[in-house]
Amino acid sequence: MPDYFTDVVEPRSPEDLAEAMGWASTRQQTIELGGHFSKRLMGGPAAAANMTISTAAMRRVRQYEPRDLTISVEAGISYCELRSLLAVHHQMIPLDPPYADTATIGGIIACNCSGPRRRLYGTARDLVIGMQFATLEGKLVESGGMVVKNVAGLDMSKLMIGSFGTLAAIAVVNFKLIPQSPCERTFRFSFGSLDEAVAARDAILTSPLDPAAIDLLNPAAAATAKMEKPAWVLAVWAGGNAAAIARYERELAAMGAQAIPVGEESAFWRAIQDFTPRYLDAHEDGAVVRVPCTLKELRAAMQPIPGSAIARAGSGVCYAYFEHSGDAAVFAAETAREYSETVVEFAPENRKEEMDLWPAPGQDLEIMRRIKHMFDPQQLLNRGRLYRRI
Repeated sequence: MPDYFTDVVEPRSPEDLAEAMGWASTRQQTIELGGHFSKRLMGGPAAAANMTISTAAMRRVRQYEPRDLTISVEAGISYCELRSLLAVHHQMIPLDPPYADTATIGGIIACNCSGPRRRLYGTARDLVIGMQFATLEGKLVESGGMVVKNVAGLDMSKLMIGSFGTLAAIAVVNFKLIPQSPCERTFRFSFGSLDEAVAARDAILTSPLDPAAIDLLNPAAAATAKMEKPAWVLAVWAGGNAAAIARYERELAAMGAQAIPVGEESAFWRAIQDFTPRYLDAHEDGAVVRVPCTLKELRAAMQPIPGSAIARAGSGVCYAYFEHSGDAAVFAAETAREYSETVVEFAPENRKEEMDLWPAPGQDLEIMRRIKHMFDPQQLLNRGRLYRRI
């Protein structure tokens, strides 16, 4: 039996995880739950707990069917390791999360992390087809399965996605896989104004082109990422066969785009994907505000951001970066009046208690609290991690 009185309990199987959860619950022990804890700055503060449970030792691939485009993995496997495994078969799970080198699959799903390619492939809710999670009753619950069209119990697993580990412990995740494109190219526009950048984005969206990602960087973000002289940068990630890529080259060149040299695309997108961790490493009191908006609202949402900003311009999510967390809190409170789902997504751990991380949670919060009570009536699990509201 594992020693539950150590600083960190590391179950090695879903069964061990369920046992640890049940042990803590019967003794009313509060729990801090995570994987590699790479995203401590994300969400609410980690409240003091009686014990810590890490799924980092649960790293097995439980089932992989390359021909069926499905895979089942334990929560502790790292995104980086899984990406390398799938690349051998020219397959992928295109979530592109921040902290990809260290983040575990369980942590990525619990925080609902995504990156540039969410425009074409969606988020975890679009790629997860099944899940196994451990409850505080010490039980393992199955939801969904290994068949892409199987929706039995799928809504239960969707509750876990984005819950920040406040409901149960994710043990196993089943994904549908995406074949890698035979050819990929990246194109970059530079504009002197936000209006010009948004107009180009609109032209792409209304064209027959269907790129994987359309990201927009304001001049401050472009300078921070050392991409070029200050300008509004619109980046387009395209994939397909040779004929499709040739069409992208013709049509985007006609709009004024330049192709990133072959061999430099990966580093270019890595700079965008890792912008958040690099920014926070460089600014001790730094914070990030996430502003969800519609495609039509993107220009208005980006315009007032005073510092660096990056937008998933094809899906409508803006990220505003602040050197000082207090400024981020003020901006979030003001912005939430117009965009109600605004949150301070990342902030220093020692400042979160004094910040309103989720200024306008809306009526859904009461439903979420009822769900929390169903899963965790004693309030033991990851207290406060859902932006201090749950």
